[in-house]
Amino acid sequence: MNIVGLEYLVFGVEDLSGAHQYLLDYGLDVQDHDPANGGTYVALDGTGLIVRRSDAAGLPPLPPGAASPCLRETVYGVADAETLAAIRDRLEGEREVTVDTEGTLHCIDDGGFGIAFMVTRRRRIEARYLGFNVPGQAPGRAPNDCAANPDEAIKPRSLSHVVYFVPDVAKAEAFYARLGFVVTDRFNHLGPFMRPAGTLDHHTLFMIESQNEHMVGCNHFTFHLGSANEVLQHGWNFVKKGYRSFWGPGRHIMGSNFFWYFNSPFGAVMEIDADMDLHDDQWVARSMDPGSDNSQIFLFDAIDKWAPGE
Repeated sequence: MNIVGLEYLVFGVEDLSGAHQYLLDYGLDVQDHDPANGGTYVALDGTGLIVRRSDAAGLPPLPPGAASPCLRETVYGVADAETLAAIRDRLEGEREVTVDTEGTLHCIDDGGFGIAFMVTRRRRIEARYLGFNVPGQAPGRAPNDCAANPDEAIKPRSLSHVVYFVPDVAKAEAFYARLGFVVTDRFNHLGPFMRPAGTLDHHTLFMIESQNEHMVGCNHFTFHLGSANEVLQHGWNFVKKGYRSFWGPGRHIMGSNFFWYFNSPFGAVMEIDADMDLHDDQWVARSMDPGSDNSQIFLFDAIDKWAPGE
């Protein structure tokens, strides 16, 4: 099934004002906004977040054991109406499916999370070309094109992935496998990284089997930025605005993406990432034990700036 990836994540929150400012500082563009009810915030390709009051009518229920604020629905984009019809046929045979006035399918997955499917509205990304000068390769930038710009307006390019805590990871994995998701890598005794058929991204979904009553709901989510430099510069700007770093900056092994995680008002950690691996059907999934040695190839900790003589 040609599911191309995440289209929107829908959150129910109490602090609408804080969520609004956070997403502006993160770099998303406001598509619509009502201070009393929430808004829609998008990346350069049109994928994004939908933020609503936690008690808004029509929101799917909280995942089992989770408390608000929390992710309430994950919306996947599909390539065309034929794919949408095939997903509906598959799902209606095993669970309740509703269809809204715009034709979007809604149901609950086997991990207890609200999910939806719509024909994608992604658009072509319009952004500065990012080139890199590497000895032994053709120059990535023209002479006198300086890469370091303290005033660079860094914008998230695309909604990348979401991570769930689930009570039964094998059952949840089997549900997504029936929709054409494949496992790209796996942490033993913890859970799989999965991608749908319509993207080569290492993962759009990672699921972690809950180990205790505190591991419920959404663990984290992220948007792709354009480069490691953008992760570091944008993350540093985030720190200067007073946001608290949770983990990073660093670089993962599974997926190879550069990362920096921050606390957020969404009941989940929000990541900044870039340069994720791409995998086709020739890839053989790896299995690793979870732990710091296999989580990141390196990890830094943010400190104040320093210069000679200070």
